[in-house]
Amino acid sequence: MQEESVVYGCIKDSIYEQNVSHRLEANRSALLDLPSAEDWPLLSREMFAATAHATDIDIHTEVVHFGASYRGIEYEWQMWMEQFEALLRKMYWVTVTVHLETEMSGIHSFVWETSDEYHQPGSSDIQLRCEWVHDA
Repeated sequence: MQEESVVYGCIKDSIYEQNVSHRLEANRSALLDLPSAEDWPLLSREMFAATAHATDIDIHTEVVHFGASYRGIEYEWQMWMEQFEALLRKMYWVTVTVHLETEMSGIHSFVWETSDEYHQPGSSDIQLRCEWVHDA
């Protein structure tokens, strides 16, 4: 029997510009293009939730939360990462954090950063850093 794994995290984008609707729209579109959870994909649109922004509030960071539970995702982790990075290439973002909690090998944290002010859709400038925490 495969053990349960939980993947969760957030995608952050700075939205300090005057007209950010194109950035918000691009990110929402990338998420809506994901397949439905009914099709059993590794990434589905239902696992993502973006914060809503009121026009009268001075918000500087858009946060897209995500999370899902899997059986043995470690065995398909490379494919999950490839699909996740394909999604990131379609979005605006500043930093991205993914936590992978596994019963067998502890917690892995993955952080993506860009060397520019922010990542633009279509850019291949994605830098990944990984940390592993194992609780005894």
